Amino acid sequence: MASNQNENSNNGTKSAKRKPVFTKVDQLKPGTNGHNLVVKVLSSDTVLQKPQPPRSSSSSHNLRATLIAECLIGDDTGTIIFTARNEQVDLMKAGNTVILRNAKIDIFKGSMRMAVDKWGRIEVTETADFIVKQDNNISLVEYELVNVVEE
Repeated sequence: MASNQNENSNNGTKSAKRKPVFTKVDQLKPGTNGHNLVVKVLSSDTVLQKPQPPRSSSSSHNLRATLIAECLIGDDTGTIIFTARNEQVDLMKAGNTVILRNAKIDIFKGSMRMAVDKWGRIEVTETADFIVKQDNNISLVEYELVNVVEE
């Protein structure tokens, strides 16, 4: 018993990373975050491309070009629209299999969108061997914001 406790204690070293829990597209719910998924990118369409603003001596130096793409991603349970920003767009190319870490679900115009912000990560990985279930696009489900009044 005691030897088991020693294995689990961190002995002053940094604590072991928790193994990420991976979820499936059909389990995603509006307003949730912290999702880890392995998905295939089916398509990527650039929806916003703002060039880098011209530099003037008075402007701040951190203005960057803005690039936003809507990508249809999915796994063997369904598909969802992923909003890729700037450097993410290069990773989210059609045909890629990607691991999304710490992704969140936003509602945009009444439908779910997935995004990875600065707290998350996108990694291109080897091609997954599942077939994407394309007839279950959860971004097509419309959500309405309902204010619940407690009496």
